[in-house]
Amino acid sequence: MDIPDILRQVAISALPILIAITFHEVSHGFVANRLGDPTAKFMGRLTLNPIAHIDPVGTILLPVMMLVFTNGQFVFGYAKPVPINPANFRNPRRDMAISAAAGPVTNICLAVISLLIYKFILIPASVLLPGNVSRAILTPMTLMLTSSIIFNVILAAFNLIPIPPLDGGRVLVGLLPHKHAVSYSRIEPFGFIIVLILIMTGLAKLFVLPLVNFFMAMLRLF
Repeated sequence: MDIPDILRQVAISALPILIAITFHEVSHGFVANRLGDPTAKFMGRLTLNPIAHIDPVGTILLPVMMLVFTNGQFVFGYAKPVPINPANFRNPRRDMAISAAAGPVTNICLAVISLLIYKFILIPASVLLPGNVSRAILTPMTLMLTSSIIFNVILAAFNLIPIPPLDGGRVLVGLLPHKHAVSYSRIEPFGFIIVLILIMTGLAKLFVLPLVNFFMAMLRLF
């Protein structure tokens, strides 16, 4: 992929990625706040301003590197995790699981919204607008909405890998019996190392791809 192609892909993907990771993190903090933990609120993280959630590595460096090294076929990133203090919850394990699940659920909702905008706004507009206007405005918007759908689905599926501190791991800890939950939660300090190994060995795909296919099949209902 040459420089013009990279810049074009960045222009198409940047806004959908920022929206996806911002809403993902804000949803964690919003739900946690509703359940009794105001930590994210007090730290200024309940904002849709993406600057508050940008992680230099996960939000900028990683997506650009993946864009270059996968020839634009796969782009992934993450934001700074929203701080949550389970001690503030009335039911720490249950409420932590609900707060964790809010992120992937929000991403699936964003994918649905992107699809509906494409179906009910862009497609009718493409019929009504002149061809040159359609190519200049609607084509880039279509590419951005497509990028939004794909990225939100992948972000939701990846975060549902049942390894803490990923959302799926925290949901699993909330569902397990207390004794097993305590034992399983002890792997959290090594969670990102485990996830990296799963990615490098390709084992992560065994979990992520079926979920991606499932979510995409659900989206086709719309």
